[in-house]
Amino acid sequence: MAVRLHTFYDEEVAPYLLEHFKYKSVMEIPRLEKVVLNMGVGEAVQNSKAIEGAVEDLTAITGQKPSIRRAKKAVSNFKLRQGMPIGCMVTLRRDRMYEFVDRFFNFSTPRIRDFRGLSTRSFDGRGNYTLGIREQIIFPEIDYDKIDKIRGMDITFVTTAQTDEEAMELLTRLGMPFQNRNQASEAA
Repeated sequence: MAVRLHTFYDEEVAPYLLEHFKYKSVMEIPRLEKVVLNMGVGEAVQNSKAIEGAVEDLTAITGQKPSIRRAKKAVSNFKLRQGMPIGCMVTLRRDRMYEFVDRFFNFSTPRIRDFRGLSTRSFDGRGNYTLGIREQIIFPEIDYDKIDKIRGMDITFVTTAQTDEEAMELLTRLGMPFQNRNQASEAA
């Protein structure tokens, strides 16, 4: 069964981008390649159970078991030793990625406190977009009564776009709720 957002991309977004940017080949059309969710768990240095809560939260949000990230260097000021677990991450691709993006745009972002749109300044210059979430409770999959601590995460949308303009057009067409241009200039 095809995912709703993937079919929308194939039928609506890709032909629009082909026409709008006047690509010579359909292989030049930007597409979403992967979505990476990263959750740093700094308190895992003192409390080894904290990483388990983060893994459970990311598993519920994505439907995929995250990999535990370990410290590469020892930092004595933070009481951190090499090899200690300090975070977890998940990389979503294909159907699971499109399902997550659809749920994130339509259900989770409206639940962000004081939400006025996502910043248009978070592109990296190569067509990738990264945003930070302060609370994992914006996702409907998280049961508020069962969480041990409010945690934030970074979400990176990796595209095949060559420029930020192409990536912004792609994500806007897919439904990412960016700020209006007027709001973005007022916030600066």
